[in-house]
Amino acid sequence: MDNAGKEREAVQLMAEAEKRVKASHSFLRGLFGGNTRIEEACEMYTRAANMFKMAKNWSEAINCLNAAIDIYTDMGRFTIAAKHHITIAEIYETELVDIEKAIAHYEQSADYYKGEESNSSANKCLLKVAAYAAQLEQYQKAIEIYEQIGANTMDNPLLKYSAKDYFFKAALCHFIVDELNAKLALEKYEEMFPAFTDSRECKLLKKLLEAHEEQNSEAYTEAVKEFDSISRLDQWLTTMLLRIKKSIQGDGEGDGDLK
Repeated sequence: MDNAGKEREAVQLMAEAEKRVKASHSFLRGLFGGNTRIEEACEMYTRAANMFKMAKNWSEAINCLNAAIDIYTDMGRFTIAAKHHITIAEIYETELVDIEKAIAHYEQSADYYKGEESNSSANKCLLKVAAYAAQLEQYQKAIEIYEQIGANTMDNPLLKYSAKDYFFKAALCHFIVDELNAKLALEKYEEMFPAFTDSRECKLLKKLLEAHEEQNSEAYTEAVKEFDSISRLDQWLTTMLLRIKKSIQGDGEGDGDLK
């Protein structure tokens, strides 16, 4: 089926969904099977959204998902609504490249998951929010999320290994804003989570703070290289580390390299 065919099918599904929503609102229908019709409408909106996605008609796909979300939230089915918000966030993230809107939908999804006590699903969404907030230079927002999730996971035997990553990312965000803030934050994280002190992330932060204090660009780059040779830096970490390096005097005009 070509894109035009997919769009036609999606439009028909939307029309059917709207009919079912209207029918469910009438008095007699409300007494006899109103909920069934509403659930069918939600399924049709979701199928229509998928057809629009296949046809790469992103705005109509989002409209269908929002229509399904409105119904699911009215019914108190917040977990499904949260999943649909993630789908919308992913469209904004990868197809429409509107990161602010992606953040808003991940935040809404996290709120719904929290309300249903699905904390690990909520955290996944919040980590997306934090990563994008930092990219958009909304460092305080990112720090609050990383610190909160770090504090929530550090006492959990299954999750505590991840806590060091969250404190590391929070410290990098502090560092971009202010060196002293980063030092104080690092002391706080070591006090809260003693295992952090022995981590490679904490040792790297201390080397970077020392290099930054001395305005030693070479020592900074060497410390990053050494870390990267064992734990590969992802794009996010590379971006944040470069932002800090540019604040070393004389490096602002450099080639923006860490290696």
